[in-house]
Amino acid sequence: MNLTQNFTLHEMTKSETALRLGLENQPDEQQLAALKVIAEKICQPVRDKFGPTKINSALRTLPVNRAIGSSDNSHHVRGMAVDIEVPGVPNAELAQWIVDNLEFTQVILEFYTPGVPDSGWVHVSYDPGDLKKQVLTATKQNGKTVYLPGLVA
Repeated sequence: MNLTQNFTLHEMTKSETALRLGLENQPDEQQLAALKVIAEKICQPVRDKFGPTKINSALRTLPVNRAIGSSDNSHHVRGMAVDIEVPGVPNAELAQWIVDNLEFTQVILEFYTPGVPDSGWVHVSYDPGDLKKQVLTATKQNGKTVYLPGLVA
């Protein structure tokens, strides 16, 4: 099932964790509607600008989300978040383009290492009722994830 011209439901629900653990990762009606919106508002514009785009993670049903140790409140559980990369485009550049050109709830440049363009990934959430444009960088400090304001690259 196509959600947009270039993005399918399959790639927005694919989960290695779900496959490995035998967990269901298919959307209900609300999650499907949210996946369509994030595909239209975030993924497709990124693809139109940069070309082939890799979805690392989008929908994670609650059991899948818990299996990876993420918060029950994650936008991924509602189908409102995507972890994305574009081969050949530094993740810091991708994050900055999204911040400068798209509406969003949150952008997090996750675990990016300056000088290593393909390190980390870009997390983007899109909740139509909360387009607050929060921008953060996630990094490890003393073994713990720390969220810094802005894009720190």
